[in-house]
Amino acid sequence: MKKGQIVEGMIEKIEFPNKGIVTVEDRDANGNSLGMKRVIVKNGIVGQKVSCSINKLRKGKAEGRLLAVLEKSPIEVESKCPHFTGCGGCTYQNLPYEEQLALKESQVKALLDQVYVNREENPDTSYVFESIHPSPAQYEYRNKMEFSFGDAYKDGPLALGMHKRGSFYDIVTVPECQIIDADYRLILTTVLDYCRERNLSFYHKLRHEGFLRHLLVRKAYKTGEILVALITSTQEQEDFMPLVERLLALQDGETGEQKAVTRGIEESKLTDKECNESGTTGKLSGRIAGILHTKNDSLADVVQSDETDILYGQDYFYEELLGMRFKISQFSFFQTNSRGAEVLYETARSYVGDLNADGRKDKIIFDLYSGTGTIAQMLAPVAKKVVGVEIVTEAVDAARENAKLNGLDNCEFIAGDVLKVLDTVTDKPDFIVLDPPRDGIHPKALTKIIGYGVDRIVYISCKPTSLARDLGVFLENGYRVEKVTTVDMFPGTVHVETIVLLQRENS
Repeated sequence: MKKGQIVEGMIEKIEFPNKGIVTVEDRDANGNSLGMKRVIVKNGIVGQKVSCSINKLRKGKAEGRLLAVLEKSPIEVESKCPHFTGCGGCTYQNLPYEEQLALKESQVKALLDQVYVNREENPDTSYVFESIHPSPAQYEYRNKMEFSFGDAYKDGPLALGMHKRGSFYDIVTVPECQIIDADYRLILTTVLDYCRERNLSFYHKLRHEGFLRHLLVRKAYKTGEILVALITSTQEQEDFMPLVERLLALQDGETGEQKAVTRGIEESKLTDKECNESGTTGKLSGRIAGILHTKNDSLADVVQSDETDILYGQDYFYEELLGMRFKISQFSFFQTNSRGAEVLYETARSYVGDLNADGRKDKIIFDLYSGTGTIAQMLAPVAKKVVGVEIVTEAVDAARENAKLNGLDNCEFIAGDVLKVLDTVTDKPDFIVLDPPRDGIHPKALTKIIGYGVDRIVYISCKPTSLARDLGVFLENGYRVEKVTTVDMFPGTVHVETIVLLQRENS
């Protein structure tokens, strides 16, 4: 087998996150059989017959780039999204939802079982693995999208949307994306039309030249409030007030001029006729809370702010979860599926259990990697004190404000790296909740966490492979996995949240 060789075969199984396994016969230059070879092909589903081009060969492993689906899988369905085959945002839109759930559940179970198998001692896997919790909505579930500016192909027209599948540069405009609701789609097309009309340039990631970088849209499910942020470089200058007027004209059935008056903006120059000619004839179901212009000159392809100007309204909005209210800003961490987050946090709370079985509310809880403090605030009513630690200062500021908003006075939020902060905290926890970023917990921080010796720990993970690695360390240090469940926060994609209850042995 050599690079560039085209092979065909059936996808037999999918390993996390989206690695399809195809077994093909390997032959030498003379056509003699060298036995069967396993090839990894991404972005397929079980039962598809595919052709792929070998693009990686190392340490006896082969990886192929999917070229075509020669035969559909018996379980395959037509995707509801017209952008599915070209867009890289989703992987399993052509898989029935019950099959998606079964796949994610089996992948996580296999990874966690392997943690035990890899141990020389006690390969017992007799923990309780509970059924996966589906997302309350399969479509239109996201409350945040980061769209990228670019071109659909080299030197093509301006595009705004998601990266093309398998491409770092090409952008697919997604006006009919199905994981967001109609408000996102309308804002996307309105902004793209505006930028095309004015021939604004996009930022070339390779040359580090150009203007338009990203469009960030966030919307609260419960309150309907929307935050829009246009992210650009500082290499060009543009007055975005006409765009602000056009966006505001999309709501409440008001004209651009009426909206300008009622929202306190200077007299609008955008008439109804101009709105209609530009294609912005739809109406938002939500309400725009703020429109921002964020300037970012970082060489990295990330959404961040060097400076942010508020063009309209405010730089935050409110969402409600489980009876609590949360203030969310442009870059605040918040679960991207609001209804799914309620399922996730309710399940996590049930894993924490009754902390006051003895009738005393005297427990101290550590919420490590606490983000905007959602979990901490859920647990505060049953604790003496909750200590949240988060490295993102903006998130900590939001957590403190949210705690006041919800009338909680027993939450302390500390800004800093968990690894360093734990050396300075004088409180000793009775219970620990972990919700680390995708890469999991730093090994040294993990050692400090284990060193507290608490009887029970709840670990929430958005990446099962990182979770499996960290669980191996817990098992080596006297903990066992009591029970596990998964929550599908991201239908149509490879991602899944996992919740694990760890119990200290002999406790």
